[in-house]
Amino acid sequence: MKASLDLLRSFLAVYRSGSVTGAAELLGLAQPTVTAQLRALEEVVGRPLFDRLPRGVTPTAAGDELARRVAEPLDRLAVVLADDTTSAYPRTVFLGGPAEFLAERAVPAVAGLVGAGLQLRVSAGLPDQLLDDLVAGRLDLAVTSVRPRRRGLTVEPLYDEEFVLVAAPSWAERLPAPVTPQALRDVPLIAYAEEAPILRRYWRTVFDTRLTRAPSLVVADLRAVRAAVLAGAGVSVLPTYLCRGELAGGALRALLTPSVSPLNTLFLAARPAVAGRREVQAVRRALLAATDDAW
Repeated sequence: MKASLDLLRSFLAVYRSGSVTGAAELLGLAQPTVTAQLRALEEVVGRPLFDRLPRGVTPTAAGDELARRVAEPLDRLAVVLADDTTSAYPRTVFLGGPAEFLAERAVPAVAGLVGAGLQLRVSAGLPDQLLDDLVAGRLDLAVTSVRPRRRGLTVEPLYDEEFVLVAAPSWAERLPAPVTPQALRDVPLIAYAEEAPILRRYWRTVFDTRLTRAPSLVVADLRAVRAAVLAGAGVSVLPTYLCRGELAGGALRALLTPSVSPLNTLFLAARPAVAGRREVQAVRRALLAATDDAW
């Protein structure tokens, strides 16, 4: 008995998704079908390809080796079989990422492609959900603020976010220079999450101390954080791409200019099975080209 393409495709889907259930959803097959195909392939190979866990599977050494050998050829074959030369962008691209980055940077970067006929669907989410959707085939590309560690994804750095401590002039004019944590003790802090990860990172990196205060305002969108700071609610830390215009126009002021500003790398992750498609590559190139600009 030989290993057919169907068996290998099912194996690779299980390998990348980490579960038979996830692979079945990705392939559009019934779960028993994928299980039977996996068993048939293990009979051909003569050894187990996965260890079964309470939730999902993990590859054996043989599974890792087989995936290394077949992944690239199968991905290339999938692109060839799905190619449609009658259209510049034959299939819809599904893109996910942080809401603020999508709205402020990603969507404008791909607007020209949409004008040229690309069909695009964009959804916002947090890193874990975005990667779940990517592995499950619900997304083709995802921008994530955390480096993906999932098996079977292609990942590349996209953009280094630089962060700045900002306030409206009404607050900035009341604070001494240079600004210190003590000077900010009674100033309301604005964060996008209760844990205030951006603020805490700034305090640790720039002030070399822990932030022990809870934020006065929590709003789960950095654009809303920006709006609150502009309205005089208090102080926050924002990525520079989100407030460059306000800083240039004087509506916001940078309270510090540290020698080394805190950075966070955004990554672009893709499903290998679709990464080579023309329309996916076009979106990828547009996003990467946009990051070359002076953001």
